Amino acid sequence: MRGMANAQKTYELLVKRLKELGVLDSVGAVLGWDERTQLPEKGAEARAEQMSLIARLRHEMFTSAEIGNWLGEIEGSDLVKDRESDAAVNVRETRHSYDRAAKLPSSLVEELTKMEVLAQHAWVEARKGNNYAAFEPWLAKTLELKRQQADCYGGGAKRYDQLLEDFEPGETATNLQRVFAELRQELVPLVGAIAQSGKEAPAEILERKYPAAQQEKLAKIAAKAVGFDFAGGRLDVSVHPFSTGIAPGDARITTRYDENYFGDAFFGTLHEAGHSMYSQGLPAEHFGTPRGEDISLGIHESQSRMWENLVGRSRSFWEYFLPIAKEHFPEVLKDVSLEQWYFAVNDVKPSLIRTESDEATYNLHVMVRFELEQALLSGDLPTKDLPAAWNGKMTEYLGVDVPDDARGCLQDIHWSGGAIGYFPTYTLGNLYAAQFFEQAKKDVGNLDGQFARGEFAGLLGWLREKIHSQGKKYRATELVNRVTGKPLSAEALMRHLKKKAGELYGV
Repeated sequence: MRGMANAQKTYELLVKRLKELGVLDSVGAVLGWDERTQLPEKGAEARAEQMSLIARLRHEMFTSAEIGNWLGEIEGSDLVKDRESDAAVNVRETRHSYDRAAKLPSSLVEELTKMEVLAQHAWVEARKGNNYAAFEPWLAKTLELKRQQADCYGGGAKRYDQLLEDFEPGETATNLQRVFAELRQELVPLVGAIAQSGKEAPAEILERKYPAAQQEKLAKIAAKAVGFDFAGGRLDVSVHPFSTGIAPGDARITTRYDENYFGDAFFGTLHEAGHSMYSQGLPAEHFGTPRGEDISLGIHESQSRMWENLVGRSRSFWEYFLPIAKEHFPEVLKDVSLEQWYFAVNDVKPSLIRTESDEATYNLHVMVRFELEQALLSGDLPTKDLPAAWNGKMTEYLGVDVPDDARGCLQDIHWSGGAIGYFPTYTLGNLYAAQFFEQAKKDVGNLDGQFARGEFAGLLGWLREKIHSQGKKYRATELVNRVTGKPLSAEALMRHLKKKAGELYGV
């Protein structure tokens, strides 16, 4: 009993330290949010110094010998005997993070953080000016730092896997290649059949004049309706939409408005709200510890894609929401029927921009990035050749010609922030989302009937219980099995896509 009591005291010290680190992380998150929404251009250098200092201090605090000793003491005790207990989860996942972080020198952590801020600002300007040449040196520097990071972890031929681990623990490039190949085998013929169907969605409806101020009002109504808590969050504008869970009671989302295209802001807001509703559903009492953290980016993405697509592009959602949209855009939408609108927001057509692409072609965008970032990291693709390689892949996979780099290889923020290994989690998220949604329909009942009445609490409550409240208790593959009774597969997603394609395109 004495050993157990000592382990309990040590565990309390560990949790106290982890919560302090959580507060430090929240400070960095506020600075990161401000950098991407409010920071004046001349403040980039100072912000890079601020964030890199916090990153170094956080790294040194987390990788201290003291935490290593605490973990070693607790791991040998009965306190972690039950692998699903809060203590076992916190110790297991902290050990995983600690062992990885301890391999990184503080100087590299500081340099990576500083580069993230500066490269992202360079990306914003390069995208604005359609000037890849101005961004290319920053990408080259970022990739070199990411290679160093991967090599610290173990690197070698598995560099990409080492970086992927930060976003989707346990996943490998080899497995993703298999998953993507299987998905591509079914997606390409489906997209081809839709193109040959002879049916055209009335997409011009979405390209009418939608004043930004009204778009913002409608986006906020939609986010609140599905469950985003504005008392614990806010909506702002940024060049690239994002969400950030800063701390309990503070989850922030951003979007961007195009007055000549409705879908970008509206569905982007639902997407980011889905991310932040996950953050808002994490157990606040466990803030700072793995028990209060999200499982992986793939699971995080399942939440955003579910609300954006499986809910937000459903007929039942628009049965409820189209009349509200018409109140905000009475002249623009006065001649639009539910059937026309439903078809328009589910238009399947290969496009240039990933964030604006439809459900059927979206994963082809991800595959382009997955293949290119592996080649960039290995050095097989020199950074100077990225635009040509990008354009070639877009033609090969989506059949589109890229007119300029702003709508090509400069469209995403991720590589400027060093997020190599992030993109595959989008497709994993689509797969997880479809499988979870099928199960939710069985467990909750008539979700479509609820959506048509503007009732979304049933689905959100199910997600809170099955996913959000679990924190990092399970890894993604185990969670999917536990929630749905099946391993992850593409079957649910393809059933969803084929059903909708049959309904709208007759294929």
